[in-house]
Amino acid sequence: MFLFIQLLVIGLLITTTNSCKKDDTIDPIIKKDVLITWANPADITEGTALSATQLNATADVAGTFVYTPAIGTVLSGGANQNLKVDFTPTDAVNYNTATKTVTINVTNVFTDPRDGNVYHTVTIGTQIWMVENLRYLPSVTGPGTGSQTVPYCYVYGYNGTVVADAKATSNYTTYGVLYNWTAAMNGAASSTANPSGVQGVCPTGWHLPSDAEWTQLTTYLGGESVAGGKLKETGTTHWDSPNAGATNETGFTALPGGYRDWDSTFYNVGYYGYWWGATEGNAGSALDRYVGYDDGEVGSYYSYEEVGFSVRCVRD
Repeated sequence: MFLFIQLLVIGLLITTTNSCKKDDTIDPIIKKDVLITWANPADITEGTALSATQLNATADVAGTFVYTPAIGTVLSGGANQNLKVDFTPTDAVNYNTATKTVTINVTNVFTDPRDGNVYHTVTIGTQIWMVENLRYLPSVTGPGTGSQTVPYCYVYGYNGTVVADAKATSNYTTYGVLYNWTAAMNGAASSTANPSGVQGVCPTGWHLPSDAEWTQLTTYLGGESVAGGKLKETGTTHWDSPNAGATNETGFTALPGGYRDWDSTFYNVGYYGYWWGATEGNAGSALDRYVGYDDGEVGSYYSYEEVGFSVRCVRD
């Protein structure tokens, strides 16, 4: 009788520093802790080899085991991966002493060492994107405060300056943080390169996508006229009806987080989602991408840099 294994992935906790300099010695995607839970019995399939010595556990009872892959063990990618685990059960009645093979599905997650926020990741073409909007919130202000040159962070519907209070709101949990372009860039210069090379407000190992990277994404998905539907979360839990064209076949799970406008007001939560890029247009404006509830398109626009939009990071 085979065993059924389910697992959660616990992102590797990486020591944080006060420096914004990238640490090229750490790949937070490649090294992870995997919390494995099992129950018996169930059918399984064979996957990629993981040696028996790396999972030292008995199979005749339910339990857990934490497996830490060595650096260089690739556990990244869009779809779940299978890892084959061989071990010898101790229950001679049910399993004898034969080696059994089980499958582990590895869900791709990353833990931001700056604040402990956990993000799922998805591979679309050759790009690896975060599935959630960035939630890094070093400071917060209400919508009445804005600037094209001073970095500001907002949480939709919150009109205060207490980070803990802003993080306690459902909009923070669901939609993340809205950044003006200065905050999103975090002191970096505009980039048209692919990849952008702009870490910006993203954690180490990740970067703010350039306009060319957004274009690469929409082109891969068949063009801007259809890409939005493939990126949007389905249903109307977060999106207003009709959420036209939404299939979320990419797993990107775009949400309608709205934005903070230049007139000091929050707009369009439930209707539109907006994301900054690392490419500036004319002075005082930068390119963004947006998707809406009423069609399956991805739009682009030059918006004032003091506007607050969401951020999606791409893996370096």
